[in-house]
Amino acid sequence: MSFTSWITAVFSSFPLALLTILTLAVIFVNGWTDAPNAISSCVATRALSPGAAVGMAAVFNFLGLILTVSLNRTVTDTVYSMVDFGDNAELSRLALCAGMVAVVLWAAVAWYFGIPTSESHALIAGITGAAIAINGGDGVRFSVWSRVLWGLLISVLLGFGLGWLSVRLIFFVFRRKNRRDSERFFRKAEILGGAANAFLHGSQDGQKFIGVLLLSVAASGNTSPPKEIPLWMILLCSGVLSFGTCLGGGRIIRAVGMKMLKTEGYQGVSADLASAVSLGFCTLYGLPVSTTHVKTTALMGAGASVRLRSVNWSVAGQMILAWVFTFPGCGLLGYCSVKLLLLLL
Repeated sequence: MSFTSWITAVFSSFPLALLTILTLAVIFVNGWTDAPNAISSCVATRALSPGAAVGMAAVFNFLGLILTVSLNRTVTDTVYSMVDFGDNAELSRLALCAGMVAVVLWAAVAWYFGIPTSESHALIAGITGAAIAINGGDGVRFSVWSRVLWGLLISVLLGFGLGWLSVRLIFFVFRRKNRRDSERFFRKAEILGGAANAFLHGSQDGQKFIGVLLLSVAASGNTSPPKEIPLWMILLCSGVLSFGTCLGGGRIIRAVGMKMLKTEGYQGVSADLASAVSLGFCTLYGLPVSTTHVKTTALMGAGASVRLRSVNWSVAGQMILAWVFTFPGCGLLGYCSVKLLLLLL
């Protein structure tokens, strides 16, 4: 579908227009609440000011999506294929709208309380709950959906494990270095690490939303996924994601980079390295994962590598509890939203 034909379809159909607005709102919210996790370390260690870090994240989110989709769109294909809304285009649009509403509500509550929940998993849960509401058990393609669970398991284990190992490696390499010189190096490395994580956030999360945009196109009657993702769709998604990032997320940065762990320079570099490797690996193999989960578990691993008590496990526990409730909570919101809309209409 060309941009012109898509715009024509949007203006000629109120349900599709509403779906488009809600989808763009979810992309915006992701840039607003999720992207700060990628830059939390470099702000917490004062390598960059919050304003400079947010600007950098916006640029690299944009670049990450554009470059990655051109080379490897497997995450997009996974999100597009994991649910089945059936053959009724009107019901499909309704279900997608309900799924997007669930994600926005979940994200708004999480932002208000400063909890870095995963918008990626909220998106997956909301869409899945909506698909089940109109198509029952057939609404989920479990062979594809299992990639989400594999991604969750692998990314969390890699994030924590590599965070722990990275600190050990840095201790060994810098054991005879002057502390002041080391701190200068870590501050510069933190900027590179923040840029890499922002790039990979765009690669991961941007691809998921491209998948949702493709679902909205399918709901307009164009059911065959395109062999190539249109450039206008990539630019639209990356632009909205970057705009959301520009508004920042001070509460999330404080929760991840300051409350959970008093982040030292070497710990920030370790966490950035661990999360970048984890995100890169999962993106390469088409596993939809959460930037939030990867970055926070990498920080936990980096802190625990020094001593377990250096991590504020009460804050970490609140985050983990929020992650656990995201799938059932947002999925139930998506399911109930569909049922409520069906009753009202």
